[in-house]
Amino acid sequence: MKPRQSNFWKVFSVPLAIGIVSATGLFAALLGEGAWDALSWIGLGIPVWISVRGLLKR
Repeated sequence: MKPRQSNFWKVFSVPLAIGIVSATGLFAALLGEGAWDALSWIGLGIPVWISVRGLLKR
């Protein structure tokens, strides 16, 4: 009998990645201006885009 594989990474990989992108965007927003602003817009825009895309699919 095989041991059951953990579903931990299957369940939490995407939310963890979204959280890391959001945290990176928030951190970049605090660091400075110029390229940091662009990074913060991207980092905070990706989770919003994913959420809106998921809502529009329904």
